[in-house]
Amino acid sequence: MTDQFNLSRRTILLGGAAVLGSAFLAPTLSGCAAVGAGGTRPLKFWHLLSGGDGVVMAGLVDAANEANPEFRATQTVLAWGTPYYTKLAMASVGGRAPDVAIMHASRLPGYAPGGLLDPWDVGLLEEFGVSEQDFPPRIWEKGIIDGDLFSIALDAHPFIMMYNTDIAEQAGVLGDDGRLVEITSPEQFIEVASAMQAVTGKHGLSYGYLGDGAQMWRLFYTFYKQLGADMSLTPGEPAQIDKDAAITALDFIKQLLDGTVAATNGDYATAVAEFVNGESGLFFTGVWELPTAVNAGIPFDAQPIPNLFGTPAAYADSHAFVLPHQSSPDEDQRREVYRFVSSILKGSFDWAGAGHIPAYLPIIESPDYAELIPQANYASAADVLNYDPPAWFTGSGSDFQTYFAEHVQGVYRGGDSAEGIQGFERRLNVLLAKPNPVA
Repeated sequence: MTDQFNLSRRTILLGGAAVLGSAFLAPTLSGCAAVGAGGTRPLKFWHLLSGGDGVVMAGLVDAANEANPEFRATQTVLAWGTPYYTKLAMASVGGRAPDVAIMHASRLPGYAPGGLLDPWDVGLLEEFGVSEQDFPPRIWEKGIIDGDLFSIALDAHPFIMMYNTDIAEQAGVLGDDGRLVEITSPEQFIEVASAMQAVTGKHGLSYGYLGDGAQMWRLFYTFYKQLGADMSLTPGEPAQIDKDAAITALDFIKQLLDGTVAATNGDYATAVAEFVNGESGLFFTGVWELPTAVNAGIPFDAQPIPNLFGTPAAYADSHAFVLPHQSSPDEDQRREVYRFVSSILKGSFDWAGAGHIPAYLPIIESPDYAELIPQANYASAADVLNYDPPAWFTGSGSDFQTYFAEHVQGVYRGGDSAEGIQGFERRLNVLLAKPNPVA
């Protein structure tokens, strides 16, 4: 236990650490530490970024600390999903919140209205050289609730399509520019995937979904939004779903899962392995798998998922900085939080190495980023991204996508699309009849 608390860069709270209870949490959740020598203020920073993401974030924090003697940020990394969001809510309610934290932008509707987050001071943010003009409109606007800015996005991480360039060339679907031919219809997509399957002898497309509600939702919502459809989840009212668009999206996904274009019952790990082993030409995945493809050493490129239904759209979320609620925040301490966040944003070029699209426009509009391939080839997805429909129960790491899977996994395996979406609608209506438990 002593060694854990002496880690120089971060304290890691994963899975089983929770069973150690308050004795483990107390040092992390205690009040603000005294100002250090030379006026350096210690900042407590919580996030849920592990693996390769965590390594990159640790480097960004180290760089911010070295460049800014006014503060020293220390990281606490908690388990992804429900454990993280539960602890964050408890810390805010209990008056032991960290100075700053990362949360998915899609989770804001469940936290900000309940007073678990404090709004950002846009004027103070501008003092540190960060403003609304530095972000794509959709990403900035996602952080606003009832006129106040509650989150500042670090990135966008959309669902995209990777493709093996060697297989594409052999299949005759690589253009003169060395990139995949433009695909503009469901029929053409199946033609391209089938041509790639003829090369691999196994599948044209890798897409894993079995037992994974997030994967099912990401692809469904991408196509649903490409059909120009909206989904409105207003508390106390029935869910508003475009059933025709939902059925069209589900029917097309079933068409892909025919055992030839893509595996009928593939899970996520199998899909990853299949693509990196050259057993498919296309791969529906998140940008976070970029390091996996790079490390595999395969010839590949990436792009937004093709616009097959008329409206450019992609499912996405954002890692965003938030201010967990503090009843009496120290103004000087908070000022250093703004300095810290602005420093991370301005130094977020390396974050692109983890696959994510930096939200800070001066980064993605820079000449260096334009030379970053394949990242620059899918950066436009940030302009057409779509977050989960806002509700207290939606967002990454919530049970919302699990509820989707409960009713739709059977559809993906050949069941009736209308029955699946109707079951999902009934489940949503039960949730919409309940109040936000943290409001």
